[in-house]
Amino acid sequence: MNGVAIYRRPAASKFRETENSGEVVMLYFQKPPRCRNLRAASIESFTNIIQTSTQPTHITANMEVLLGITGKDFTIIAASKAAMRGATILKASDDKTRTLNTHTLMAFSGEAGDTVQFAEYVQANVQLYSMRNSNHLTPYETASFIRSELAKSLRSRNPYNVNLLLGGYDTIADKPQLFWIDYLASCAPLPYAAHGYAQYYCLSTLDKHHHPDITFEQGMKILRMCTDELKRRMPVDFKGVLVKVITKDGVREEPYPDNFNVITP
Repeated sequence: MNGVAIYRRPAASKFRETENSGEVVMLYFQKPPRCRNLRAASIESFTNIIQTSTQPTHITANMEVLLGITGKDFTIIAASKAAMRGATILKASDDKTRTLNTHTLMAFSGEAGDTVQFAEYVQANVQLYSMRNSNHLTPYETASFIRSELAKSLRSRNPYNVNLLLGGYDTIADKPQLFWIDYLASCAPLPYAAHGYAQYYCLSTLDKHHHPDITFEQGMKILRMCTDELKRRMPVDFKGVLVKVITKDGVREEPYPDNFNVITP
């Protein structure tokens, strides 16, 4: 053993992992470090390394619900209304969406401070682009910008812990679009998507009933099946969902009554 250092996961390829102790991972160098004696490093330097290493680097599945469904000429985005911290509901009418331009909508979940700050940062920059260039970004271009910003943040000391669904309608290609984006800056265009516990309970329902040419009425019916399943399976009341629809005419909020009980098995 040539030397010991504390490093944060994911480890670089030149290091070999030998012992896992949770967030802090003990690694041994393949080659001896330049410093002949590790005692030469100051206590303050090691304290800073440990504090940085113990910061959480992942998001566990949370009780927030995000759902996205595309159809023949529309995109549906649904987000739970409950603002939660652990098992405590702080607010029952929270809006987890932001309208970026006339044909693009973003829904977010994750750490409370990161989500709103990052969403408003993206919203301001997309609107600034529209004012400067007298032209709106397409949903694909907006998704590329968001992914780029998350990738930069991921390589910083304080990355944003936020998961996103970006829905929109491309007026040039004349088709709806939906993008699934996570906190690791992964981005994928999908016909339907989910974040939080919705991805455990709803993806099988969406896979069974969704097809590219569904009508708006069929899309709302599938959404109802998903929210009923969430009510049936989840132990916490997520206070229903806020539903917004993006079509070639723009973004609108869709009434979605959710004040009835669901029969449990």
